[in-house]
Amino acid sequence: MTATQAKPTILVVDDTPDNIDLLCAILEEDYRTKIAVNGERALKIANGDSKPDLILLDIMMPGMSGYDVCKQLKSNPATRDIPVIFVTAMSEITDEQMGLSLGAADYITKPVSAPIVLARIKTQLAMKRVHDFLRDQNTFLESEVKRRTAEVAALQDVAIHTMASLAETRDNETGNHIRRTSWYVKALAERLRHHPRFSHFLDDATIELLFKSAPLHDIGKVGIPDRILLKPGRFEPHEMEIMKTHTTLGRDAIIAAERELGIEVDFLRFAKEIAYGHQEKWDGSGYPEGLAGDAIPISARLMALADVYDALISRRVYKDGMSHEQAVAIITEGRGTHFDPDITDAFLDIQRQFVEIALRYADTDHDMDKKRERIELFTKDA
Repeated sequence: MTATQAKPTILVVDDTPDNIDLLCAILEEDYRTKIAVNGERALKIANGDSKPDLILLDIMMPGMSGYDVCKQLKSNPATRDIPVIFVTAMSEITDEQMGLSLGAADYITKPVSAPIVLARIKTQLAMKRVHDFLRDQNTFLESEVKRRTAEVAALQDVAIHTMASLAETRDNETGNHIRRTSWYVKALAERLRHHPRFSHFLDDATIELLFKSAPLHDIGKVGIPDRILLKPGRFEPHEMEIMKTHTTLGRDAIIAAERELGIEVDFLRFAKEIAYGHQEKWDGSGYPEGLAGDAIPISARLMALADVYDALISRRVYKDGMSHEQAVAIITEGRGTHFDPDITDAFLDIQRQFVEIALRYADTDHDMDKKRERIELFTKDA
């Protein structure tokens, strides 16, 4: 041991002065020692700021027995990793079994042999160094995994919002539409998470993925010609057919990105469902496949209501935004035809949250003022 290396500290716990003197004499060359003449004192030292590296513990002591001391040491996260070696006159096999079952690292019977004591201590300290190293490595690895996971999540968020923002730049009337609809979807999902029809699906992880995936619902708009997408008025029938293709274009764009990666990406699973299915209707009259009822993915059903509500209350070149009450009336009328009935009921239960989200992410100061008036009216009526 070099001069720069501190000697390990051994706590000797025994109520007999002769035993203490003998053990300290054995240890004095290679170790620093601390002494406790009872269990209470031993626990106080072990829980102090300068913890011992190992404890030599007698069993038969007045007050707390060594067994009791060991139990408390091993039940306390602050001391459970300190190796305990019983040093005792109790030599029955059952005594040793009891000591080891309580978590002791070793068991030495008196009268002690100095070489045996030193060898056992050396072994346990070496094992403790390995244990401490592995524990520190595991702590570091867990921290690194958390850091890397957070980085990946952040990259996913950036990728989603970049892709969604690209679509929104093609349609400059929609503004904060992607933010509002994401929060609408999350609010609906949280309301329905304990509903018998949805509880199997809507756990914390799924709701978070839905929230993150929702902004991609209109990603397919990047493939719609400007002459149609930016038209300041209603579409002609042939233009509407082209506009409808944005659902397929959006899904296929995400699939193409996954194909380039060579894997299916979990966090884009719902994005594909939402992009492709958010224009489906509960009664089967929607597009692109004319799916009906539960055949429509839950993610798409949630987005369908969120998307329609925001379209109704938002101002466009060709129309003013409706009032919240007008939008509610239209959505209520669409219960069981356009929208899943239970999702519609959830919307009606939490419509105040929708109004608050619309205000929080209003596109302009003018819209914010109008939506604030609607909140005040809605709150007064409620």
